[in-house]
Parts: sequence; C-alpha cells; structure tokens
Amino acid sequence: MTELQDHRAVTAPDINGSQLEFANALWRVRRPKPFVLVIEGEAGHEADAPTDYLHHKLLLPEWREAFYQLVDATGLIVCLNVHTQHPTYRDVRGRSSKGRLSQGEYYHHDGCSGPVKPRFVEIRCPMQPQIRGVATAVAPHRDVVKAMVQVLAAELPAELAKIAALAAQDMSPEALEQMDDAALDHLQGLITRTVRKKLNAEGARSYFRQVDAAANAYFEPWALGESRIIANANSGITMQHRRAYQAPHKGGVANGHLVKRWTNEELPLPGQVVDQALIAALCSEEGDETERVEGCYLGAH
Repeated sequence: MTELQDHRAVTAPDINGSQLEFANALWRVRRPKPFVLVIEGEAGHEADAPTDYLHHKLLLPEWREAFYQLVDATGLIVCLNVHTQHPTYRDVRGRSSKGRLSQGEYYHHDGCSGPVKPRFVEIRCPMQPQIRGVATAVAPHRDVVKAMVQVLAAELPAELAKIAALAAQDMSPEALEQMDDAALDHLQGLITRTVRKKLNAEGARSYFRQVDAAANAYFEPWALGESRIIANANSGITMQHRRAYQAPHKGGVANGHLVKRWTNEELPLPGQVVDQALIAALCSEEGDETERVEGCYLGAH
C-alpha cells in the first residue's frame, strides 16, 4: 500500500455540529437534509472574497479520496462561495422546449445508458451576471422511485391496472424496499414512459413537482459560485437529479447557465490518465433533443 493510500485509510472527516474538520482546515457546514452536507466556507474567513477552496484544498491529491468517500457516505455535498475557472468544466447540454420535457427534466443518473456510470456528477453555477432561475432537484434513488409510485397511484390510478408491465409489478412499500438498483431502474423506466405518454408537458412537470415533494428532494435555489457534487453510481448513497421548473415553462426568460463534469473520471490524480473513450461515450448521451429508446431511463432497462 502506498503512503497516500495509508493516509486515506486513516483520515476520516470529523463533523461536529456546524463544523467539519478536514484537509487541515475547519469548515463551516450545515445539514439541511440527512443526505446533504453544505460547506459554506472555511471557518474564520467569513469576510474573505470567494476562493477556489474546492481545488486548492478539498480536492488536493492527498485528500481527494477521503473527500470522495464523504460524498459516497452523504449523497450530496454542496460547496458554496467557490470562485474557480478550472478548465475541466463544460456547459450543461440540452434545453427544454415549451412543448415537451427534455431528458434532463426526468430523474436520472448520469451515464444511465452505458455499462459504466461516473462515480459522481458535479454540477456548478459559475460566477456570472445572471442568476440561475431553474432549480435542480436531487434526492436518493430509492426515495425517488417510491415517490414516483406514490404520485402515479394518486394521479393516474387507471394506468396501473391498464398497463400490463406495471400491473405485473409488486409496488408495495415492502417490495420497493427490497429492490436492488437494477430493479428500481426498471420500474422507474416503466413509470417515466407512462407519465411521458399519458400527460402533456406541463402535466408531466406537475407530476414531477409532486415527486420532488414526496421524495423530500433537495431543492434550494442555485447560488452563484455553488458546486453540487452528487453521488451518481457509488458504494454509498446513490442519488438522482433533474432540471426542475417550478412554474409553467414559457421560454424567453433570462437564466444563468450551469457547467458540469464527472469529477472522479475527469480530474485525474498524478500518474492517472483520463479515459477519453468513456468521457466521449458519456458526453454522447447528453443530447437532450435526441430521444434515446434503449438503455436509459426512458427506454428499456
């Protein structure tokens, strides 16, 4: 075992109330939900201008895996007041139309159509003149599927009996609790396609707003300089996320943009090389305007 691996093995973040001791620093934190840890900045530096503490401290090679394990165990880590121009970020693809939902408006994992999913997805709201008005809802995968079943039963009860694939599913709370990730994905795909076919765009958006509430999703407005690091396919709490409009989507409204990256795969440690074929495959599935029929949350699972 290398010295770095030894360091990772013995370094466990110490969260004590409103403070986190990590990376040789003390951080101001809060826990708005059980699966969310918000890092507001370094303690004692409240009056300082935003800095790139994400890269300069939390993601330094000697601390990176320990930080990743904190994301694994938590589900969602939010870093506020980060000022960075790191070159690994790229614009989030896909835009929603008034007439239909984009792929990103359905709850999903990144990389859902391929055999390899990124460990995390980091979505970021850069410092920019225009604030971000569209929310990003984030919730644990199992809670999302439970909420989708609950809201479907209330909103489209007849479809549960009419659609053979759904009628054959045991969707009791006990059954949902026992499902593995693959079974949850399969059921989620069935429900998403049902909602997509039976409801118009705003009806589907209304359905997912109810799912957000039932799943107790994290649904805070974006702050400029905020990064959300979302556990996407990991050994701990696997999350899902979606682009979420809280009012009818009419278009033509000025809105700040987001950027993203798959931090674990695109920010290599010294001596590591980025798997460009994997990154290209993940990027290729992000075209929101191209309907993916198989291998994703709207298609066969």
